[in-house]
Amino acid sequence: MASYREIVVNSLWKNNPGLVQLLGLCPLLGVSNSVVNALGMGLATALVLACSNAAVSLIRNAVTDAVRLPAFVMIIAALTTCTELLMQAFTYELYQILGIFIPLITTNCIILGRAEAFAAKNKVSHAAFDGLMMGIGFGLVMVVIGAVRELLGTGALFANMQLLFGPIAANWQLTLLSDYKGFLLAILPPGAFLVLGLLVAGKNRIDEHLEAKAKAQEPEAPVQSRRVRVTGVIE
Repeated sequence: MASYREIVVNSLWKNNPGLVQLLGLCPLLGVSNSVVNALGMGLATALVLACSNAAVSLIRNAVTDAVRLPAFVMIIAALTTCTELLMQAFTYELYQILGIFIPLITTNCIILGRAEAFAAKNKVSHAAFDGLMMGIGFGLVMVVIGAVRELLGTGALFANMQLLFGPIAANWQLTLLSDYKGFLLAILPPGAFLVLGLLVAGKNRIDEHLEAKAKAQEPEAPVQSRRVRVTGVIE
């Protein structure tokens, strides 16, 4: 059973669903044109992931292989519906912006994949923590992409945060580039592909650097000297 530390490292870096597994690309690229959209989608996904992992772990010994996957899908669909209703009640305008991507959480490969690969084999506490960390890892990638695209596209950050946090966040917008005319490609879907590609390349480069540094710090194996005895025959 993986430790909590291993779960955190795998979820946020080594096995990040957005940068390594490249799962959930539909919402990752579709709603990451601003920080508020990305954050709202990330929180919804993390909630469903944590709750579905916990529920799957609870029933893992009570369902047979024949109905395992249908049962998992029903759990995920029910939790997605609950999340959708919560967003309709408390963040209705953001729910309308995210649109079809909220119901599509049911078919997100990350959620069903973690339910099958981890939650169905581990106890409830570890399964719920794994789902939460995977959701946070996915959400962080989405928020970073949203921040880059929003900044390049509009010259500002944290616009319309009141859609998620209410009137208290109405003045959270930071205008970093005044009189900025905008970069349309950044807020269009091709811009999401470009930013994601740069993030994946950056992570791979960091991993290569860390691996090379670790190899350089490894002590060299001692070389054992051997005496070679040479004999010859002189005629």
